[in-house]
Amino acid sequence: MRRVSVDPQSPQRDAIQEAAKWILAGGIVALPTDTLYGLAADPCSAEAVARVFAVKGRVAERALPLIAADATQVATHLGRLPARAHSLAERFWPGPLTLLVAAPPGLARAVTGGTGKVGVRVPRDHVAREICRACGRPITATSANVSGEPATSDPDCVERTLGDRIDLLIDAGPTPGGAASTIVDVAGAEPVLVRGGAISWDEIQAWLDSDYREHRAGRA
Repeated sequence: MRRVSVDPQSPQRDAIQEAAKWILAGGIVALPTDTLYGLAADPCSAEAVARVFAVKGRVAERALPLIAADATQVATHLGRLPARAHSLAERFWPGPLTLLVAAPPGLARAVTGGTGKVGVRVPRDHVAREICRACGRPITATSANVSGEPATSDPDCVERTLGDRIDLLIDAGPTPGGAASTIVDVAGAEPVLVRGGAISWDEIQAWLDSDYREHRAGRA
């Protein structure tokens, strides 16, 4: 495994490009996210996705979350968001809101855990977004730990536990930790809370209600 240190606020371009090169070649890259370190791979490659499960020792029935550079990248590669999902993305991205959408045919089936849906968010972390941008597509971002062990915010822990299983570690120093992202299923007619997290369901509902009222007022 190769370890590359980067400035979390202004990551070196060559490090970002190296991470993207590994990911697009089917490699596994550990990278910082808003809270913890994650494992990035190409979600369109069945072989790369299988490697992620092997690295974690995780059963393939569990889905892998994705991160993206921005909402445009999500729309381009996963499909246009429904109106209410688009409203949530405008309000809470970048940030800890994962939207569960219908998975497009191009994704490896194991990414969805057989559900036909995939979770995606735009993280606040600048390094993670830049790697997504360099890849030109959303990438996986499951926690960088062996399944059943605690997730970590410490790049030293990532190297110690997974260093012989991954290709590259992008070291931006310790990540902040904190609550996991809130997951909302937006594949149906109405958004549905799947998992509570950093953004409260009350806040999400309040935004949806206010957006609905503004939309109705605009049509009046």
